[in-house]
Order: sequence, then structure tokens, then C-alpha cells
Amino acid sequence: MHTGLTISPARLARWTAAAPFWLVYLLPALVWIGALKGGLWVLLPPLATWYLFSALDAALGLNTANADPQAEESDLFWYRAGVMLWAPVQCVTLFALIWYVSGNEGLTNWEKFGVFFGTGVMTGTVGIVYSHELLHQRNNLERRLGDWLLAMVLYSHFRSEHLLVHHLWVGTPRDPVTARYNEGFHRYYARVLRQCPVSAFRAERKLLARRGLPWWHRRNPFWLYLLLQAAMLALALLLGGWGGLVLFLVQAGVAIWQLELTNYVEHYALTRKYLGAGRYEHVKPHHSWNSAHTATNWLLINLQRHSDHHYKPDRRFPLLQTYAESEAPQLPYGYPLMTMAAMVPPVWRRVMNPKVRAWRRTWYPEIEDWSAYNRARTPLPKGSV
Repeated sequence: MHTGLTISPARLARWTAAAPFWLVYLLPALVWIGALKGGLWVLLPPLATWYLFSALDAALGLNTANADPQAEESDLFWYRAGVMLWAPVQCVTLFALIWYVSGNEGLTNWEKFGVFFGTGVMTGTVGIVYSHELLHQRNNLERRLGDWLLAMVLYSHFRSEHLLVHHLWVGTPRDPVTARYNEGFHRYYARVLRQCPVSAFRAERKLLARRGLPWWHRRNPFWLYLLLQAAMLALALLLGGWGGLVLFLVQAGVAIWQLELTNYVEHYALTRKYLGAGRYEHVKPHHSWNSAHTATNWLLINLQRHSDHHYKPDRRFPLLQTYAESEAPQLPYGYPLMTMAAMVPPVWRRVMNPKVRAWRRTWYPEIEDWSAYNRARTPLPKGSV
């Protein structure tokens, strides 16, 4: 697994080691510059997240160093603090912007849209990624912060879908988020927007039924999701009127689009082998695309080390390992460039389909007919319905 230097716990614990992950705190300032100045300044957030970090990737190359996974929780203080602090910072930034921009007659409607497009890039690229990290933790404070972040983009069901469906059934027909071979992003996007909320609700209903409870019981987190999202919408309406509500919806839409682009890239066409009798092989590192690009992993708190995240989902982001190509398939670029390619399906297919075919030859030479896998028509996993 180890492809380079091993980072000792003592070195990992230094604030200087965690500092690059704090660069994302420049994003609220960039959004505010656009809100205050208008014009082309509103482009700063997407330019920074999509292009600047990709340019830094090109300059800095790959980071193949792996932290010692036995590091203690106390060694991760600066990493945890950076993630947890983001929730209140994003909340204050988002709703202060709604108050300021909705009542600002000096900005045109297009400039207002531009500010909140950039805000959605921030709440999607950072907010949802940080919520993902928080929701994987076992303590209530971090999980509540994760719920708070998801409610700000009206995507609270992601918690249920991700923890109860995606991690259990990734690479099988039960997981809506696993993109199929030759499935263009736009078709995928329409499918997951339709399927994921229903899938998440089914998973929670099944969990309640195992405990002898009906779906409408107060322990169903969908009641919490509804309450939190209603509170966010009400606050946007209170601070900015109907115009503020529209701006809130713009940023939420952009954030959701960013999330599902990332989901599309992470597992495109990587399926688990069907073993018969409703059983699939266990999740392994080669069932997720891996990327060790340095700067975009700072931006996305090592989310691109996705092969290890699915192999060891309890690991906090500083401890996620990267893998050599012999152990996990590698993306040619970081997520920002890969998601741009995904927006143009012919470009995406030209880049990724040969890699998928090579992956199949490497890991599953015994499978000659992939048609059922391509269409997600292999049998549903036992116990998944």
C-alpha cells in the first residue's frame, strides 16, 4: 500500500502539517470580494477552486506520502478543528451574503446570480465534503455539524443514502450513486436526483422496521432533515425576502451539482464481482478511483484518496492512504479537471472508457460478458431490499 514516505504521528500533529488544509478559509473572502465589487470579481471562487488548485496540482505533482494510520486522535487536533469550524463560518457567510446581496441595488441580477453561483461552489466543494467527513464520525457534535451543512444546501438525505446505502452496496445495482459504464453525466444526474431520496428513505424505513418501529416514528431522521431544511429556507426568506430565497436556492443547486459530479467521478464503471446467490465480493481499494494529486487533496481534505476511504471508512481524512496503480485505479487528474471532463460526455468517454476496460482486464479477466454490469442488471445484493 505504501507508495512513498511514511509520516510519523509526531510530524502529523504539527500545525504546519495541517496548514495547507486551511487554505479553504480563503474562499469566504473571495465570495465577499465578488459581492462587494461585482463585475468579473464574482468569478473568483470558481477560478480558485477549479483552476488555481488544478494549476497547483500540475506544479506540485503527486503526494504519495502516507500518514501512520495508528496515529492517535490527539495527533489530529488541527485537522479536526479545521473541519468543525467550517460549519459556523459557512453559515454566517451564507446568510450574511443573502442579507447583503438581496438588498443591494448596486448589483445587477446577473451579478447577484454570479455571487451565489460562487457561493454554491464554496458550499458544494467545501461544505458538502466537510459534512461527509463529519457524518462518518461517531460523536453527536460532529454528526450534527454535518447535518447542519447538508441542510444549508437542501440535501440532508445524503447522510442516510451515503451511510446506509452507498458504503454498503457501492459497485452493485443497489447503489444509485455508482455511475454505469457509458452513462453520461447528464443522464446520471437526472437519475440520482430521482433515485437517491427514495433510496435513502427506503433504507431508513427498513432500519426502523428491524427495530419494530413504523416509518413515521420520531427516530426517522427524515423528520430532522425536514425541520433543518425548513429552518434554512425560513431564515433565507426572513433575511432576504423572496429574492433572498431565490439566491439560497441558486447556491444549493450549484452545491448539489458539484456533489453529484464528484460522485460520478469517484466510482465510474467500477463494479464488484457478482458471486452468485445474491452475494458480491467485499469492497476493495480497486473499487474506487484514486488520486494522489497534492493541491486538490488539500482542497478536498483527501477525498480523492477514495480507494482507502471505502476500504477503511472509519479513518479520518489525514490518515487516508494512497495506493500504487497496481492496487487501485488512478485518475489522470484531480477532481476539478475530471468533473469538467464529465460535463462533456464524449471527452469523458475518450479519457475514461479505455481505463475502465484496462481495469476489467487486470482485475476480472475471467468475466467475458460485461453487459449485465454495464446496465446494472446483475441481481440485487442479498439483504439490500
